[in-house]
Amino acid sequence: MEAGLQYQLFQGDTAPANGVNDQKQSVAGGIAVDGFPGVKKSNHVRESCKLVSREFQQEDTVVDVQGVKIGGLHLGIMAGPCAVESQEQLLEAARAVKRAGAQFLRGGAYKPRSSPYSFQGLEEKGLNMLAKAREQTGLKIVTEVMDAAAVDIVSQYADVLQIGTRNMQNFHLLKTVGKTDKPVLLKRGLAATISEWLDAAEYIMCEGNYNVILCERGIRTFETYTRNTLDLGAVVAVKRLSHLPVIVDPSHGTGRWKMVRPMACAAIAAGADGLIIEVHPNPDVALCDGKQSLTPANFSLLMTEVGAIAAIRGKTILYREK
Repeated sequence: MEAGLQYQLFQGDTAPANGVNDQKQSVAGGIAVDGFPGVKKSNHVRESCKLVSREFQQEDTVVDVQGVKIGGLHLGIMAGPCAVESQEQLLEAARAVKRAGAQFLRGGAYKPRSSPYSFQGLEEKGLNMLAKAREQTGLKIVTEVMDAAAVDIVSQYADVLQIGTRNMQNFHLLKTVGKTDKPVLLKRGLAATISEWLDAAEYIMCEGNYNVILCERGIRTFETYTRNTLDLGAVVAVKRLSHLPVIVDPSHGTGRWKMVRPMACAAIAAGADGLIIEVHPNPDVALCDGKQSLTPANFSLLMTEVGAIAAIRGKTILYREK
Protein backbone atom coordinates (compact mmCIF):
# COMPACT_ATOMS: atom_id res chain seq x y z
CA MET A 1 0.00 0.00 0.00
CA GLU A 2 2.88 2.37 0.77
CA ALA A 3 4.12 1.85 -2.80
CA GLY A 4 0.77 2.97 -4.17
CA LEU A 5 -0.31 -0.52 -5.19
CA GLN A 6 -3.74 -2.10 -4.84
CA TYR A 7 -4.34 -5.70 -3.91
CA GLN A 8 -7.25 -8.11 -3.96
CA LEU A 9 -7.75 -11.34 -2.04
CA PHE A 10 -8.64 -14.36 -4.15
CA GLN A 11 -9.85 -17.42 -2.24
CA GLY A 12 -8.86 -20.53 -4.19
CA ASP A 13 -9.74 -24.13 -3.45
CA THR A 14 -6.39 -24.88 -1.80
CA ALA A 15 -5.13 -21.56 -0.42
CA PRO A 16 -5.85 -17.83 -0.59
CA ALA A 17 -3.83 -15.58 -2.88
CA ASN A 18 -3.33 -11.84 -3.08
CA GLY A 19 -3.48 -10.28 -6.55
CA VAL A 20 -1.52 -7.03 -6.76
CA ASN A 21 -2.49 -4.46 -9.39
CA ASP A 22 0.95 -3.31 -10.49
CA GLN A 23 0.50 -1.10 -13.53
CA LYS A 24 3.73 0.76 -12.76
CA GLN A 25 5.73 -2.51 -12.53
CA SER A 26 6.84 -1.61 -8.98
CA VAL A 27 6.97 -5.23 -7.85
CA ALA A 28 8.95 -6.28 -10.89
CA GLY A 29 11.21 -3.30 -10.24
CA GLY A 30 12.40 -4.40 -6.86
CA ILE A 31 9.81 -4.58 -4.06
CA ALA A 32 10.75 -7.78 -2.20
CA VAL A 33 7.26 -9.29 -1.99
CA ASP A 34 8.66 -12.76 -1.28
CA GLY A 35 10.05 -11.45 2.00
CA PHE A 36 6.70 -10.25 3.33
CA PRO A 37 5.21 -12.22 6.25
CA GLY A 38 2.78 -14.90 5.08
CA VAL A 39 4.00 -14.89 1.47
CA LYS A 40 4.96 -18.37 0.25
CA LYS A 41 5.96 -17.23 -3.22
CA SER A 42 5.22 -14.52 -5.76
CA ASN A 43 4.59 -14.86 -9.47
CA HIS A 44 4.60 -11.99 -11.96
CA VAL A 45 1.66 -12.37 -14.36
CA ARG A 46 2.58 -10.89 -17.71
CA GLU A 47 -0.83 -10.90 -19.41
CA SER A 48 -3.13 -7.88 -19.25
CA CYS A 49 -5.88 -10.13 -17.89
CA LYS A 50 -4.06 -10.99 -14.67
CA LEU A 51 -6.86 -12.26 -12.41
CA VAL A 52 -8.35 -14.24 -15.28
CA SER A 53 -5.04 -15.85 -16.18
CA ARG A 54 -4.06 -19.45 -15.48
CA GLU A 55 -0.73 -17.99 -14.32
CA PHE A 56 -2.53 -16.37 -11.40
CA GLN A 57 -4.49 -19.49 -10.48
CA GLN A 58 -3.63 -22.97 -11.65
CA GLU A 59 -6.71 -24.88 -10.48
CA ASP A 60 -10.03 -24.50 -12.29
CA THR A 61 -12.49 -22.06 -10.79
CA VAL A 62 -15.79 -23.65 -9.78
CA VAL A 63 -18.63 -21.15 -9.69
CA ASP A 64 -21.20 -22.07 -7.03
CA VAL A 65 -24.69 -20.73 -7.72
CA GLN A 66 -26.48 -21.46 -4.46
CA GLY A 67 -25.38 -25.08 -4.45
CA VAL A 68 -25.31 -25.65 -8.21
CA LYS A 69 -21.72 -25.75 -9.44
CA ILE A 70 -20.19 -25.01 -12.84
CA GLY A 71 -16.55 -25.77 -13.60
CA GLY A 72 -14.06 -28.46 -12.75
CA LEU A 73 -15.97 -31.75 -12.82
CA HIS A 74 -19.35 -30.01 -12.64
CA LEU A 75 -21.33 -29.61 -15.85
CA GLY A 76 -23.84 -26.74 -15.91
CA ILE A 77 -26.84 -26.85 -18.23
CA MET A 78 -28.90 -23.71 -18.85
CA ALA A 79 -32.01 -24.02 -21.01
CA GLY A 80 -35.25 -22.25 -21.78
CA PRO A 81 -36.84 -19.84 -24.24
CA CYS A 82 -34.99 -16.97 -25.84
CA ALA A 83 -37.63 -14.59 -24.50
CA VAL A 84 -40.19 -14.75 -21.72
CA GLU A 85 -43.51 -14.50 -23.56
CA SER A 86 -46.09 -15.63 -21.00
CA GLN A 87 -46.25 -17.42 -17.67
CA GLU A 88 -47.72 -20.53 -19.31
CA GLN A 89 -45.02 -20.70 -21.99
CA LEU A 90 -42.26 -20.20 -19.43
CA LEU A 91 -43.56 -22.79 -16.96
CA GLU A 92 -44.02 -25.39 -19.67
CA ALA A 93 -40.45 -24.84 -20.85
CA ALA A 94 -39.09 -24.80 -17.29
CA ARG A 95 -40.73 -28.08 -16.32
CA ALA A 96 -39.53 -29.72 -19.53
CA VAL A 97 -35.90 -28.67 -19.22
CA LYS A 98 -35.80 -29.67 -15.55
CA ARG A 99 -37.13 -33.14 -16.39
CA ALA A 100 -34.35 -33.50 -18.93
CA GLY A 101 -31.64 -32.50 -16.45
CA ALA A 102 -31.08 -28.75 -16.70
CA GLN A 103 -30.22 -26.90 -13.49
CA PHE A 104 -30.81 -23.38 -14.82
CA LEU A 105 -33.72 -21.71 -16.59
CA ARG A 106 -32.67 -19.15 -19.17
CA GLY A 107 -35.11 -16.56 -20.43
CA GLY A 108 -34.86 -12.97 -21.58
CA ALA A 109 -37.00 -10.33 -19.90
CA TYR A 110 -35.06 -7.54 -21.63
CA LYS A 111 -34.21 -8.29 -25.25
CA PRO A 112 -31.59 -6.37 -27.27
CA ARG A 113 -32.88 -6.74 -30.83
CA SER A 114 -31.32 -5.59 -34.08
CA SER A 115 -34.62 -4.11 -35.27
CA PRO A 116 -36.54 -1.61 -33.12
CA TYR A 117 -39.75 -3.24 -34.37
CA SER A 118 -38.90 -6.68 -32.99
CA PHE A 119 -40.22 -7.95 -29.65
CA GLN A 120 -38.23 -6.19 -26.92
CA GLY A 121 -39.23 -8.32 -23.94
CA LEU A 122 -41.65 -7.99 -21.03
CA GLU A 123 -39.07 -6.28 -18.77
CA GLU A 124 -39.96 -6.41 -15.04
CA LYS A 125 -43.14 -8.33 -15.77
CA GLY A 126 -40.95 -10.97 -17.37
CA LEU A 127 -38.64 -10.98 -14.35
CA ASN A 128 -41.63 -11.69 -12.12
CA MET A 129 -42.57 -14.62 -14.34
CA LEU A 130 -39.05 -15.99 -14.07
CA ALA A 131 -39.23 -15.73 -10.28
CA LYS A 132 -42.51 -17.67 -10.24
CA ALA A 133 -41.02 -20.35 -12.46
CA ARG A 134 -38.11 -20.67 -10.02
CA GLU A 135 -40.53 -21.06 -7.12
CA GLN A 136 -42.38 -23.88 -8.87
CA THR A 137 -39.38 -25.76 -10.32
CA GLY A 138 -36.36 -24.91 -8.17
CA LEU A 139 -34.33 -23.99 -11.26
CA LYS A 140 -31.82 -21.16 -10.96
CA ILE A 141 -32.49 -18.14 -13.17
CA VAL A 142 -30.15 -16.81 -15.87
CA THR A 143 -31.29 -13.62 -17.55
CA GLU A 144 -29.67 -10.74 -19.40
CA VAL A 145 -28.97 -7.29 -18.02
CA MET A 146 -28.56 -4.70 -20.77
CA ASP A 147 -27.28 -1.60 -19.02
CA ALA A 148 -25.78 -0.47 -15.73
CA ALA A 149 -28.98 1.26 -14.62
CA ALA A 150 -30.86 -2.06 -14.74
CA VAL A 151 -28.36 -4.09 -12.68
CA ASP A 152 -30.08 -3.45 -9.35
CA ILE A 153 -33.54 -4.52 -10.48
CA VAL A 154 -32.36 -7.55 -12.46
CA SER A 155 -30.21 -8.63 -9.50
CA GLN A 156 -33.33 -8.77 -7.34
CA TYR A 157 -34.65 -11.62 -9.51
CA ALA A 158 -31.70 -13.31 -11.25
CA ASP A 159 -29.35 -15.93 -9.85
CA VAL A 160 -26.88 -15.33 -12.72
CA LEU A 161 -26.50 -12.03 -14.57
CA GLN A 162 -25.95 -12.50 -18.29
CA ILE A 163 -23.90 -10.01 -20.29
CA GLY A 164 -24.87 -10.41 -23.93
CA THR A 165 -22.57 -10.33 -26.92
CA ARG A 166 -23.49 -6.73 -27.78
CA ASN A 167 -22.39 -5.59 -24.32
CA MET A 168 -19.15 -7.55 -23.94
CA GLN A 169 -17.18 -4.30 -24.12
CA ASN A 170 -19.71 -2.11 -22.31
CA PHE A 171 -17.11 -1.35 -19.68
CA HIS A 172 -19.39 0.63 -17.39
CA LEU A 173 -21.79 -2.32 -17.28
CA LEU A 174 -18.92 -4.76 -16.66
CA LYS A 175 -17.68 -2.66 -13.74
CA THR A 176 -21.19 -2.43 -12.31
CA VAL A 177 -21.85 -6.19 -12.32
CA GLY A 178 -18.34 -6.59 -10.93
CA LYS A 179 -19.49 -4.78 -7.81
CA THR A 180 -22.40 -7.20 -7.23
CA ASP A 181 -22.35 -10.58 -5.50
CA LYS A 182 -24.13 -12.28 -8.41
CA PRO A 183 -22.32 -14.74 -10.70
CA VAL A 184 -21.89 -13.29 -14.19
CA LEU A 185 -22.26 -15.11 -17.51
CA LEU A 186 -20.10 -13.22 -20.01
CA LYS A 187 -20.83 -13.95 -23.66
CA ARG A 188 -18.10 -13.46 -26.24
CA GLY A 189 -18.60 -10.48 -28.54
CA LEU A 190 -19.66 -11.30 -32.08
CA ALA A 191 -16.34 -10.03 -33.46
CA ALA A 192 -14.17 -10.27 -30.34
CA THR A 193 -10.81 -11.94 -30.15
CA ILE A 194 -10.11 -14.35 -27.31
CA SER A 195 -7.82 -11.77 -25.76
CA GLU A 196 -10.53 -9.08 -25.82
CA TRP A 197 -13.01 -11.55 -24.30
CA LEU A 198 -10.66 -12.36 -21.42
CA ASP A 199 -9.91 -8.67 -20.88
CA ALA A 200 -13.67 -8.07 -20.55
CA ALA A 201 -13.79 -10.73 -17.82
CA GLU A 202 -10.90 -8.96 -16.12
CA TYR A 203 -13.02 -5.80 -15.86
CA ILE A 204 -15.54 -7.77 -13.79
CA MET A 205 -13.00 -9.56 -11.61
CA CYS A 206 -10.91 -6.50 -10.80
CA GLU A 207 -14.03 -4.99 -9.20
CA GLY A 208 -14.11 -7.92 -6.76
CA ASN A 209 -16.53 -10.37 -8.40
CA TYR A 210 -14.64 -13.59 -9.16
CA ASN A 211 -17.72 -15.63 -10.07
CA VAL A 212 -17.43 -15.27 -13.84
CA ILE A 213 -18.56 -17.85 -16.39
CA LEU A 214 -17.41 -17.39 -19.98
CA CYS A 215 -19.72 -18.27 -22.88
CA GLU A 216 -18.63 -19.00 -26.45
CA ARG A 217 -21.63 -18.19 -28.68
CA GLY A 218 -20.13 -17.97 -32.14
CA ILE A 219 -18.41 -15.16 -33.99
CA ARG A 220 -19.30 -13.33 -37.20
CA THR A 221 -17.42 -14.55 -40.26
CA PHE A 222 -18.01 -14.56 -44.03
CA GLU A 223 -20.17 -17.71 -43.72
CA THR A 224 -23.90 -17.12 -44.30
CA TYR A 225 -25.36 -20.63 -43.91
CA THR A 226 -25.10 -20.46 -40.14
CA ARG A 227 -26.09 -17.49 -38.02
CA ASN A 228 -22.55 -17.34 -36.60
CA THR A 229 -19.46 -19.52 -36.73
CA LEU A 230 -19.26 -21.51 -33.49
CA ASP A 231 -15.60 -21.38 -32.44
CA LEU A 232 -15.06 -24.53 -30.38
CA GLY A 233 -11.32 -24.03 -30.73
CA ALA A 234 -11.79 -21.04 -28.43
CA VAL A 235 -12.99 -23.38 -25.68
CA VAL A 236 -9.73 -25.32 -25.84
CA ALA A 237 -7.66 -22.12 -25.99
CA VAL A 238 -9.43 -20.43 -23.08
CA LYS A 239 -9.14 -23.53 -20.89
CA ARG A 240 -5.37 -23.27 -21.35
CA LEU A 241 -5.20 -19.51 -20.83
CA SER A 242 -7.70 -19.10 -17.98
CA HIS A 243 -9.02 -20.89 -14.92
CA LEU A 244 -12.58 -19.64 -15.46
CA PRO A 245 -15.33 -22.06 -16.52
CA VAL A 246 -16.41 -21.91 -20.17
CA ILE A 247 -19.81 -22.89 -21.50
CA VAL A 248 -21.06 -22.96 -25.10
CA ASP A 249 -24.21 -21.62 -26.78
CA PRO A 250 -24.83 -23.76 -29.89
CA SER A 251 -28.23 -22.14 -30.44
CA HIS A 252 -26.87 -18.68 -31.29
CA GLY A 253 -23.70 -20.27 -32.60
CA THR A 254 -25.55 -21.99 -35.45
CA GLY A 255 -29.02 -20.42 -35.72
CA ARG A 256 -30.42 -23.77 -36.91
CA TRP A 257 -32.10 -26.16 -34.50
CA LYS A 258 -30.96 -29.25 -36.41
CA MET A 259 -27.34 -28.26 -35.76
CA VAL A 260 -27.74 -27.61 -32.04
CA ARG A 261 -27.55 -31.21 -30.81
CA PRO A 262 -24.38 -32.24 -32.67
CA MET A 263 -22.61 -28.98 -31.81
CA ALA A 264 -23.62 -29.31 -28.16
CA CYS A 265 -22.05 -32.78 -28.10
CA ALA A 266 -18.92 -31.44 -29.80
CA ALA A 267 -18.69 -28.64 -27.22
CA ILE A 268 -18.67 -31.06 -24.29
CA ALA A 269 -16.18 -33.29 -26.09
CA ALA A 270 -13.94 -30.22 -26.54
CA GLY A 271 -13.94 -29.63 -22.78
CA ALA A 272 -16.74 -27.11 -22.22
CA ASP A 273 -18.05 -26.83 -18.67
CA GLY A 274 -21.67 -26.54 -19.74
CA LEU A 275 -24.21 -25.42 -22.30
CA ILE A 276 -26.88 -22.77 -22.73
CA ILE A 277 -29.65 -23.97 -25.03
CA GLU A 278 -32.80 -22.33 -26.36
CA VAL A 279 -35.87 -24.50 -25.73
CA HIS A 280 -39.43 -23.47 -26.57
CA PRO A 281 -42.67 -25.50 -26.14
CA ASN A 282 -43.68 -24.51 -29.68
CA PRO A 283 -40.80 -22.96 -31.66
CA ASP A 284 -43.03 -22.26 -34.68
CA VAL A 285 -44.86 -19.53 -32.76
CA ALA A 286 -41.91 -18.18 -30.75
CA LEU A 287 -41.63 -14.40 -30.65
CA CYS A 288 -37.83 -14.64 -30.76
CA ASP A 289 -35.35 -17.07 -32.37
CA GLY A 290 -37.78 -19.90 -33.06
CA LYS A 291 -35.60 -21.29 -35.87
CA GLN A 292 -32.82 -22.15 -33.45
CA SER A 293 -34.98 -23.34 -30.55
CA LEU A 294 -35.35 -27.00 -29.64
CA THR A 295 -38.62 -28.64 -28.68
CA PRO A 296 -38.64 -30.28 -25.23
CA ALA A 297 -38.42 -33.70 -26.90
CA ASN A 298 -35.32 -32.73 -28.88
CA PHE A 299 -33.75 -31.19 -25.79
CA SER A 300 -34.28 -34.47 -23.92
CA LEU A 301 -32.44 -36.30 -26.70
CA LEU A 302 -29.62 -33.77 -26.53
CA MET A 303 -29.27 -34.31 -22.80
CA THR A 304 -29.01 -38.08 -23.23
CA GLU A 305 -26.20 -37.68 -25.76
CA VAL A 306 -24.43 -34.95 -23.79
CA GLY A 307 -24.66 -36.98 -20.60
CA ALA A 308 -22.84 -39.91 -22.23
CA ILE A 309 -20.03 -37.67 -23.50
CA ALA A 310 -19.76 -35.87 -20.16
CA ALA A 311 -19.34 -39.20 -18.36
CA ILE A 312 -16.47 -40.15 -20.67
CA ARG A 313 -14.74 -36.89 -19.80
CA GLY A 314 -15.25 -37.51 -16.08
CA LYS A 315 -17.82 -34.76 -15.60
CA THR A 316 -20.55 -35.10 -13.00
CA ILE A 317 -23.41 -37.24 -14.35
CA LEU A 318 -26.42 -35.04 -15.06
CA TYR A 319 -29.43 -35.36 -12.84
CA ARG A 320 -32.67 -36.35 -14.58
CA GLU A 321 -36.09 -36.79 -13.07
CA LYS A 322 -37.58 -40.26 -13.24
